[in-house]
Amino acid sequence: MCCAPPCGHSRLRVADVNEEGLLAAEADELERAAEAALRPRRLSEFVGQRVVRDQLSLVLEAAIARRRPPDHVLLAGPPGLGKTTLAMIVASEVGAALRLTSGPAIAHPGDLAAILSGLQEHDVLFIDEIHRLARPAEEMLYLAMEDFRVDIVVGKGAGATAIPLSLPPFTVVGATTRAGLLPAPLRDRFGFTGHMDFYETADLEKVLARSSRLLGIELSGDAAHEIASRSRGTPRIANRLLRRVQDWAQVRGEGVADLAAAEAALRVFEVDPRGLDRLDRAVLRALCERFGGGPVGLTSVAMAVGEEPETVETVAEPFLLREGFLARTPRGRIATELAWRHLGLTPPAAGTLFD
Repeated sequence: MCCAPPCGHSRLRVADVNEEGLLAAEADELERAAEAALRPRRLSEFVGQRVVRDQLSLVLEAAIARRRPPDHVLLAGPPGLGKTTLAMIVASEVGAALRLTSGPAIAHPGDLAAILSGLQEHDVLFIDEIHRLARPAEEMLYLAMEDFRVDIVVGKGAGATAIPLSLPPFTVVGATTRAGLLPAPLRDRFGFTGHMDFYETADLEKVLARSSRLLGIELSGDAAHEIASRSRGTPRIANRLLRRVQDWAQVRGEGVADLAAAEAALRVFEVDPRGLDRLDRAVLRALCERFGGGPVGLTSVAMAVGEEPETVETVAEPFLLREGFLARTPRGRIATELAWRHLGLTPPAAGTLFD
């Protein structure tokens, strides 16, 4: 009898945990569905990236006129700028099916061979983070992109036999956040390379205006400007902040996403007027308050803020460097005078920041 209450209590806690897990999964699914609903379907609907958009339009129109699949396309740039969306648009514009995969998912040549063998004529194969392809799979991709065939190796050692497999004409759209890691032989096989830049605030306001219409949000112009100015030049972040402002307006406001709602929501979610979030400020505080402004190594900064070095380097650093809050030197990371002043701290005496 003494065991009954604890056992019952244990089952209750497991049920609660399971229910929380299901709710979290449902929330993630709704978040992904919301993001997918906001993606433009046509190049004419795509906001920003004027140079890339015009160049890609020319490539696609020429391919359609020749009734051939477009040249292989490489899209390079930071996360959240629309590389996946453009890959979907390429397939939509030419009326082809889209197959999606990623570099880390292709660990062996057999993984890539299975994907390639299932392609139909004129299909578009999107490979996200293509710079992370395994080297053997990368070498197989060279042949597939250039000659539309792969060699399937059967057996091992001296008895191994290569069986050529012809592939229908198709288009590879590769996306990378680190173009410098792409080997030259792979990069040279792309007929078109688009370099995507961070968005201007005015373009992000257009993105937000379109997204608010699709989501049925009453968004004022000054609220759109406020959200756009804090979105780090990234549409994905702008759309995410828009949904958080919508949440605040519905739960604590009057249901309208005006400037007051935008400022209040962004304050709740710790996004300051310069677009810095909790991690950004934690990195700057660690540099200024714990390491005297630097220089200090990446691993030490990451340990100070309780994050992995890769997270600090890929999530926080690019924006902090671009905005002038952080500098890299041969000796390590350094907080600039702007970082000290943004945190309300007094910077060291002139001439000592970079000693």
